[in-house]
Amino acid sequence: MGQFTRRKFLQSSSVLGAAVIAGSAFTNKRALPRLSFSSLGCPNWSFDEMVNFAAAHGYQGIELRGIQKELELDKCKEFSDAQHISSTLALLKQKGLQLVDLGSSCNLHIADTTERKKNLDEAKRFIDLAQQTGCPYIRVFPNNLPKEQDRRATIDLITQGLAELGGYAKNTNVTVLMETHGDLVHSEDLETIMQHASQPHTGLVWDVANMWTITKEPPQIVYAKLKKYIRHAHIKDAKLLAGDKLEYRLLGQGDVPIFEAIDLLYNDGYTGYYSFEWEKLWHPEIAEPEIALADYPEAMKRHFEK
Repeated sequence: MGQFTRRKFLQSSSVLGAAVIAGSAFTNKRALPRLSFSSLGCPNWSFDEMVNFAAAHGYQGIELRGIQKELELDKCKEFSDAQHISSTLALLKQKGLQLVDLGSSCNLHIADTTERKKNLDEAKRFIDLAQQTGCPYIRVFPNNLPKEQDRRATIDLITQGLAELGGYAKNTNVTVLMETHGDLVHSEDLETIMQHASQPHTGLVWDVANMWTITKEPPQIVYAKLKKYIRHAHIKDAKLLAGDKLEYRLLGQGDVPIFEAIDLLYNDGYTGYYSFEWEKLWHPEIAEPEIALADYPEAMKRHFEK
């Protein structure tokens, strides 16, 4: 066997060093954002259609806000009993997808005792279903600040309701997330609520567009106040029109500083889902899901390739 010369040693060391550096760069490379979409964007699709579309277009999760316009998920056959739930979860696993959030219609601002109980009971059913399906989150609304109610009292009702639901979820793997929505979109109000309702099983859905289109608060200011509570993010874009009207647009085609918010999350190490909320159920005139839900992962890919 020939001698291992100094030149060969240096050459070998250089190759090895390059390989180590390349390997280090590869292992330190951050994962791209995890993408999901809300079923709000495809109100006429069956669950199978949602799952197949998500798998074919590079999504990792689905956020359920009803199936074929039925918003009470426990009334949908996919979640109607243990056998159907098992089949539903098997399909998701087969396609490499996760349930990332179950969107309830629970409103926390209601003062009327009967209506309030009805809303909180719905959220509790969603917590139970999320526990059965291994879904980490359910979503609730703050939601309004009715003129006929004292503002401070309404904020207290919202705070108490979120805390109650967090307590109900304490022995589960589920966290109750309050969406930045309705009249509760100013960061100071949201921070006040969360300071008093924060616990291991409560958090926020940061809907950037819901907030910015009303308050115009820069995302960096909002994020600085609320980041420790944010567990999930709703991503959408909109064009501001005359008379405070909105027109929902494909990502990057509106006025919302949405990519600024996305970068704040990503650069700060947020590991949750970036969930596209295309409000087709409430705004049937906007683009069809085949267009909008296909565009979102492409728009995100273009942004992160820059």
